[in-house]
Amino acid sequence: MRKNHDAALSSYGCENTDCGQMEREFDVTALGEALIDFTPLGRTDTGAPIMVANPGGAPANFLCTLAKYGCRTAFIGKVGDDAFGHMLADTLRENGVLTKGLIFDKETFTTLAFVTIDKNGERSFSFSRKPGADTKLTESDVRYDIVAASRAFHIGTLSLTDEPAKTATEKAVDYAKSCGCLITCDPNLRLPLWRCPDDAKAAMEWAITVADIVKISIDEVEFLWGVKTPRDAAEKLLYQYGVSLAMVTLGRDGAFIMNKNAGVSVPAPPVKAVDTTGAGDIFGGAAVSRILKTGKHPGELSHNELMGIATFAVTAASLSTQRAGGIPSIPTEEEVKGRAL
Repeated sequence: MRKNHDAALSSYGCENTDCGQMEREFDVTALGEALIDFTPLGRTDTGAPIMVANPGGAPANFLCTLAKYGCRTAFIGKVGDDAFGHMLADTLRENGVLTKGLIFDKETFTTLAFVTIDKNGERSFSFSRKPGADTKLTESDVRYDIVAASRAFHIGTLSLTDEPAKTATEKAVDYAKSCGCLITCDPNLRLPLWRCPDDAKAAMEWAITVADIVKISIDEVEFLWGVKTPRDAAEKLLYQYGVSLAMVTLGRDGAFIMNKNAGVSVPAPPVKAVDTTGAGDIFGGAAVSRILKTGKHPGELSHNELMGIATFAVTAASLSTQRAGGIPSIPTEEEVKGRAL
């Protein structure tokens, strides 16, 4: 496999020794899943659920948010060569995301997620992914030239559930780090996609260990370590795992973000939630868009800068829950600034 990896790099003219000299064409490139979220839209007269197909997938939601807030973005991944796969590609392009790193798989169908929403707008997922095209991304499929031309490289953990995507993700992260990319991570726990909880924990901890910025929910830190307070979670990420900036989301209670300079807690503006799908991804994309605009390393951000980043991101995520779906629900920058507390 290593021989194939080196050959792929050479074919794109991206040997590691040259990466630092390349112009950074993109602000953020993400590798991972793009999928269809089937979300409920009422019921028929007989009580059967009506579902609407919304384009989604955590990395796709994240990139579309960044693009909406003025960042140059690119996606690396695999979808099926089917109607849903082409719908996803069109959606990414329409939202300003470069799709040269997106591959259509003729043998495997696009992954589908079926979302159930409770009375508070909170959702649970069932997946059609046995396998899904996103799991078939190989090491040689990765566009290393795009990675090398990026200021930041983003991953989740769903690309770590199955081979060959797991190895492709690990190699891409190694390469991104060697190119000096900032590594951002959202562990994005989806237990039904893992063979057992211990496998999920191991993958999440690996992703956290290699990252500079981690966005994680309070439920995920409790799953990983039994930690129940956002400050304890952030301190663990900073001082035990070597993360530069920890962002802990708290759902309707807002978020807590912290580096070694300061920690800030920001409440969420009150909204009537309709669908929380993608809200965490929108928080992450909104936050990273503000971080990159500072031009600073995340570990160097001041208290006031952290407060501005957290306020913008929490507001964007909260407003998104008033609309159905992930990508379709991303609010404009003007909407966010007009509502920020």
